Amino acid sequence: MIQGIDHLVVVVKELDRAAKDYEQLGFTVVPGGQHPVGSHNVLISFQDGSYLEIIAFYREAIDHRWWDPLTKGERLVDFCFQTDDLRGDTKQLQDAGVAINEPVPWSRKRPDGYELKWLLSLATGSHRGVAPFLIEDVTPRAERIPQQFLHRNKITGIEKVTLAVGELSAIKKWYSALLGTSGQTISDANLGADGLRYQAGPHTFDFLTPRDPSSPLINWLREYGPSPYSAVLINGAHSLAPLDLRLTHGANLWVK
Repeated sequence: MIQGIDHLVVVVKELDRAAKDYEQLGFTVVPGGQHPVGSHNVLISFQDGSYLEIIAFYREAIDHRWWDPLTKGERLVDFCFQTDDLRGDTKQLQDAGVAINEPVPWSRKRPDGYELKWLLSLATGSHRGVAPFLIEDVTPRAERIPQQFLHRNKITGIEKVTLAVGELSAIKKWYSALLGTSGQTISDANLGADGLRYQAGPHTFDFLTPRDPSSPLINWLREYGPSPYSAVLINGAHSLAPLDLRLTHGANLWVK
């Protein structure tokens, strides 16, 4: 069963620079370490159990799932669901038509030398970034996710992720199967788009296809294809405000 967002992925060119910029935005940024596949990361953990992964490459890694997306620009690029039934949820997605691999082992060595291990089921091809990838920990989850949840900006979690998609029929089939609900029909006047809303644990997902010729999702789809467009983070403010794109390295992050 899906528990909600495990983490969102922001891909960047220079990890040290991005870490400093997110600290300037008021986040507590924790070094994550290196993956053997050529990437390294820093992490921003939240009280709701989710986190942001800021990831870059310490060597050429042309086969990495986020190497090619980075060539088109830094941004929010993918998302991972936490599950208590990795194989069962992977099969649900496969049966619904998602191109997602069987679980494979992954690892990361923290700066203190501790080796973290987990299993991932990775959506592939054009389904990557629209269908989730799924994770199950082998080493304790609390070791993988820094237990430092307090931030100067008072952000406590993730409220919503908005994804730009070209059509909704496949989305409805995938997420209805995975989450056991047909979703809620929505319209977004600000983005000039219609779509479907799903709830994954405490987190909301809006899948939107542009309706108006002036919708910013049209250019987004042309440039990046179907993919995450934005995320709303919770800090208890009374109004919705964007974070500086220069400091988020292209990630459309809003606080509320």
